[in-house]
Amino acid sequence: MVRNEAGKLFRDHVERSLGELEAGRRAVAEATSEGLGTVRLASETFLTLTGPLAAYKRAHPSVEIELHWSPAEDMARHLRAQDVDLCIASQPIHAEGLASVKLFDEAVGVATPLDHPLARRTSVSVDELAGQPFITARKGHWQRRLLDRLFAARGLTPQIVCESDEPAAIAELISAGLGIGLVPAFALRSATRATAAWISVDSPDCRRTVTLYWGADSHLSTAARQMRTTITNWNWTAGD
Repeated sequence: MVRNEAGKLFRDHVERSLGELEAGRRAVAEATSEGLGTVRLASETFLTLTGPLAAYKRAHPSVEIELHWSPAEDMARHLRAQDVDLCIASQPIHAEGLASVKLFDEAVGVATPLDHPLARRTSVSVDELAGQPFITARKGHWQRRLLDRLFAARGLTPQIVCESDEPAAIAELISAGLGIGLVPAFALRSATRATAAWISVDSPDCRRTVTLYWGADSHLSTAARQMRTTITNWNWTAGD
């Protein structure tokens, strides 16, 4: 145990050192260039972010935007090493040296095919979902963690028939009648959402909180600071 803790401590220092070298390189590049540079954003899903990303690109067309998919459990390491500037997670990141701002909190419901027996319900309990075939994300993704947590709190195990890294594929498979799945309320405003019923889950824990993170001591480029402002000032309720 002591050796493991020592190794983790050493790794953290190495990551911070490499991050400072990268920050120095980018600071010099920004100071000697006429443009604003590049902003690197990591997220578990980008479907939620299309609005603010499009607004940012319209306002700053010369900035290069790098998008990186990352599970929340890896985000602290990427921020310490300054592999990315900003991270957006739908689950808490418990790590030192990070600054954050909550973007929004919303209910997560269950999506079913339109002809499913639950489709006409306004709400459903977690116990009623036991035995239902679930289509969900892989382990580590916020939807999967929420599903496992809701069931485990009641001594249950979800019946998972399909795991996918593609939110659009999950929605299509649910619409096709192959199972049900947890879907955030935000998805109801998507113009491209698949045809399915959305039912409230009768549990106060069936929610997600979307948070923006960055390194508390990191040097953020002008582009990254402006991206942070765009995201934090975005009207998440109205979508603009």
